[in-house]
Amino acid sequence: MGEERREAPGGTIDWASGAGNAWVEIQDLTDRVYAGVEQRLTDEVAEGPGKRVLDVGCGTGVTTVAIAQRLGPESACTGVDVSDVMVEAARRRAGAAGVSARFELGDAGSREFEEGQFDCVVSRWGVMFFPDPVAAFSNLRKAAAGGRLRAVTWRTQLENPFMTVAEEAAAPLLEGFDVRPVDEAPGQFGLADEETTTGILDAAGWTDVEMVSFDVICSFPESELVRYFGGLGPLARYLDGIPESDVPDNLVETVREAFTPYIDGGEVRFNAACWMIRAAAPVGD
Repeated sequence: MGEERREAPGGTIDWASGAGNAWVEIQDLTDRVYAGVEQRLTDEVAEGPGKRVLDVGCGTGVTTVAIAQRLGPESACTGVDVSDVMVEAARRRAGAAGVSARFELGDAGSREFEEGQFDCVVSRWGVMFFPDPVAAFSNLRKAAAGGRLRAVTWRTQLENPFMTVAEEAAAPLLEGFDVRPVDEAPGQFGLADEETTTGILDAAGWTDVEMVSFDVICSFPESELVRYFGGLGPLARYLDGIPESDVPDNLVETVREAFTPYIDGGEVRFNAACWMIRAAAPVGD
């Protein structure tokens, strides 16, 4: 999840309605699929000092709530997202979990924060979509002055082939639908290049920048596969915007067949190739 998210095809994603609603509807599945990534980020935060945490692009709040639970009742965790429907879902999640995490609607890349308001800025796939990443990371550095950054982003599309299976299979069947460029920025892989990302953070005033690669095996039941590619990603957004009569009869089966290499024993399994971005925010800069 993230700030002003842009992903081709289709331009800016409408997180206030269609895309945001889709994430809310499928959150039980994504919670399961990406539990290992959430655990890795939660461990990173818990191993460091401070309990005032800002979760950028918090989505439906799974990471914010997990961190709040891990840090305990004395923590002060805040999630920010541009989608009102996801912020409301996050508030419901926190209420059900009995934690005091707060959730706010807004763009963390541009909203005003007090200097040093947070000990740690975190994000699980929420910082790759800033239209002006240097300005956004500068703003977040000020908010975390004296603290640190811990953010998970995707490595390259070539290292994450599962992410584009649906659009690659569907593109020949749909007029005007193309596979997104692998180097698109902002976008899912917008911070995949280590040199580019390090340069952005350096320009934004962060210090001790470190990018650590890690991999997590993700899985979910094969019975959920159509729900997965029908609810998330460029193909899902494209289909949401056209009449059902314009959808080829063989589309779903064609896309489903394309995932065959990832299916084993009734489970869909794939590798999430990620970066853990670590950085420090100096005081007074």
